[in-house]
Amino acid sequence: MELTFTFILALLFGSFLNVVILRVPKDESAVFVNSHCQKCNESLKPWHNIPIFSWIFLRGKCAFCKSDISIQYPIIELLSALIALGLVFKMGLSLPTLFITCSFLTLLALSLIDLRYKMVPDSLNLLALLFGIFGAWSLSGIVLNFQNALLFAGSFTLLRFALSYILTSTAKREAKKTLTSWSKNYHTYPFIEAMGEGDIIVAATMGALLGVKLTLVAIFLSALLALPVMLFALRGSKEEQRVPFVPFLTAATFIVYIYDSAIMRYIEANY
Repeated sequence: MELTFTFILALLFGSFLNVVILRVPKDESAVFVNSHCQKCNESLKPWHNIPIFSWIFLRGKCAFCKSDISIQYPIIELLSALIALGLVFKMGLSLPTLFITCSFLTLLALSLIDLRYKMVPDSLNLLALLFGIFGAWSLSGIVLNFQNALLFAGSFTLLRFALSYILTSTAKREAKKTLTSWSKNYHTYPFIEAMGEGDIIVAATMGALLGVKLTLVAIFLSALLALPVMLFALRGSKEEQRVPFVPFLTAATFIVYIYDSAIMRYIEANY
């Protein structure tokens, strides 16, 4: 019964996530504007918004103008349900489970926005962090989550500045080789940022959800997951080489969270 309730509720929340993914990057309200077709702007009927089933029954077409409805909609709804089922199966129904589930579902929305728009909205990022911090079974757990979040936010900030300095210094040295009499008083090199500010908050959320040891494992796993994509992206243009990293951080965090006990046993037995 718990899992059935979780599945249905998560499907509905996944439907709302689709609205968030579509509207938040455009600075549109995700609550106070009726659902409508993006092509013909016709307001959708309640039966057009049934998670997964509406997309299947409509055959992926708008009921009014017959334009294609992205397969992203049922995929996000199904992923939301699977994420919630995995967490409830692991921990049972409880208030901390609700907060942790909301944190992961917000990270899911961030991942899709990062994939589609290569941006990470601060509003959703901070919301995921807040849910992660309060996903604890006691006040001392909330304090510990907050401390771990600050630790990884600070660590990623330091890493960002250090890598950015190294990359910018390298560009500066290369630029000096081509200085002319008229350009010597101007900066002819770019400031290179090694990672986005959004990744820092995501790292803080990871710290709140996983703790120190497991977050380090998740960061390593995210790099492994991203490596094949990055190698493939090197063949493309400069824009295509900008691989969004939030989806890999999110996937790695969820995998490590689900298998945290087994991973901790391995760490304690071998290190």
